[in-house]
Amino acid sequence: MYLLLENNRAIACYTKALEFRNGKTFRRVTEQGYTEVPCRTSKQGRRPDVAYLTPELVAQFGNVPTLPQSFPLIAEIVSPTDLAEELFLKAQEYLQSGCEEVWLVFPESWLVFVMTDNQVCGFKAGDVVGTQKVLLGFSVAVDELLG
Repeated sequence: MYLLLENNRAIACYTKALEFRNGKTFRRVTEQGYTEVPCRTSKQGRRPDVAYLTPELVAQFGNVPTLPQSFPLIAEIVSPTDLAEELFLKAQEYLQSGCEEVWLVFPESWLVFVMTDNQVCGFKAGDVVGTQKVLLGFSVAVDELLG
């Protein structure tokens, strides 16, 4: 897992879901992009795999140990032992708590689902996945994301 900077904005990207493939966890923090930082949802505390925090929220909350709401853009890397129903419920929980966009990344099957409050878009190998509401204009080929 790594963070890219494009036009001075942090973008979350992944390389083969390194957490479960080789047991390593990469924690890198840039000005606006975070990995494994806790936030609060309407139900509980959560720790998204990757999250994006807008400059406005950085100014509003500063360096708090736990963000009191969901991040605007969250990505979850799906491991082979995760249950799909639980992941989609988690994404809905994020969306009901201030998140605008959730990416569910399935590296074993080369699928990415992008969820917003009113749509779910699916992308497969050969497709180009792009943001729907947050960081508009960012896109990456699924093959590059997971390859």
